[in-house]
Amino acid sequence: MKGSIEIFSHMSRSSKKGPYIDQKLVLKIQALSPGSKTVVKTWSRAATITPEMVGFTIGVHNGKEHISVRVVEEMVGHKLGEFSPTRRFVRHGGKIQKAAETAVSASAPSAPSSGKSAGKK
Repeated sequence: MKGSIEIFSHMSRSSKKGPYIDQKLVLKIQALSPGSKTVVKTWSRAATITPEMVGFTIGVHNGKEHISVRVVEEMVGHKLGEFSPTRRFVRHGGKIQKAAETAVSASAPSAPSSGKSAGKK
């Protein structure tokens, strides 16, 4: 083997092509000072996290809004989209759900009756 190949969490691209990195995002991060609290917004969910991004906060778009992702060393090699879920988890049914619904309905005050029928004889 001529050179060493770094293996990421999953091999989605050919190793000879290398990881996809959004150039606009890299330029924005290079313009910031290390440890900056500025959130860099991006729509590039497919961009691979590189060591240069560690310590910065990146706003990753999930289709509706930007989710702030603080990049740490363990994230290097993963895609930005992995840390910004696009679907909201909705739980249906179960004992806990039923207990919560009955507690809410029991604590809610009853609707006041209208005074129209009570005043007439």
